[in-house]
Amino acid sequence: MPLWAKVQNGTRLTNEDAAALFRSDDVHGLGFMANWVKEQKTGDRATFVMNRQINPTNICVLSCHFCDYATKENRPNAYIMTTEQILSKLNDELHEVHIVSGLYRGWTVEQYFDVIRAIKAKFPNIQVKAYTAVEIDFFARREQTTVEAILKRMIAVGTVCLPGGGAEVFSERVRKALFPFKIGAPKWLEVHRTAHKLGLRSNSTLLYGHMETHEERIIHMQKLRDLQDETKGFLSFIPLAYQPGTTQVVQRQASVVEDLRMIAIARLFLDNFDHIKAYWVTMGEDTASIALNYGADDIDGTIGEEKIMHAAQASSPLEMARGRLINLIRESNRVPVERDALYNEVRRYPKEEAVLAR
Repeated sequence: MPLWAKVQNGTRLTNEDAAALFRSDDVHGLGFMANWVKEQKTGDRATFVMNRQINPTNICVLSCHFCDYATKENRPNAYIMTTEQILSKLNDELHEVHIVSGLYRGWTVEQYFDVIRAIKAKFPNIQVKAYTAVEIDFFARREQTTVEAILKRMIAVGTVCLPGGGAEVFSERVRKALFPFKIGAPKWLEVHRTAHKLGLRSNSTLLYGHMETHEERIIHMQKLRDLQDETKGFLSFIPLAYQPGTTQVVQRQASVVEDLRMIAIARLFLDNFDHIKAYWVTMGEDTASIALNYGADDIDGTIGEEKIMHAAQASSPLEMARGRLINLIRESNRVPVERDALYNEVRRYPKEEAVLAR
């Protein structure tokens, strides 16, 4: 059956189908099919969130070859945020705070949870998205307890969903080459499976554009699709374009064409995911806007001081104002919809002609 017929009939694409899509030179055709699927799911709307990313410390026990962000204690670039510094970054307009940190042995697990407690005490209406599967596994090993026990404590202090970071790409070949001391696919999937069974939703990611193959990308997405079949716990899939930074695993970032191809294939292959995110931090705001016509339905949010990708010299702005996000969505001929961390609609904005001046 031709691929377009499969898509229209709702027939699930195979790994071989996905490989054929990666080989295709017709990126606009991919976008047409992916956009059709997107509109069947979410119509002509595109969402964003008023959020802030908090990275409490960049001190980390791991030394991943692709990471420009993490450092060691006592180095000049090392930092640890105080509770006052963290709270000063937040305000009542935010719907989500996204917390990702280094694996710092100088803090107890309870001190990591204290960050969430402090945020919820001062800003009870902000939804907390924290921590990655890598951090949760670190917490469990530190306390010689189970992932489930850690997740239950996180829920108790106010966590509503998990970010998708730390997945990188589910390939042992790549893991051994780039992040040999980091958890691999089995543990990452176990953490998210356990979270879903506890009623905690989560996001998922794929780091692409480094040394991975198309086949490894497909296997990664297949594992996510399989887990979503099992638990229905993922909120979104977020392709993350690798930032070469100073690590120089590759000399240049993935092209705009490759970014759009990745978004489109994700939308076509991940048929059980409601949301595909065009993360403007890694792909740039203009590409993210275009991606809203290539299968993506979300552009993330205001973020604030994102440090991890910008440590790798991401060229996107450090923060994005609400009006600018709305304008990017309107430029893609979509209806801007403000959401919360769980993709519930907060406010719908009129679909107007984009204001070209920025």
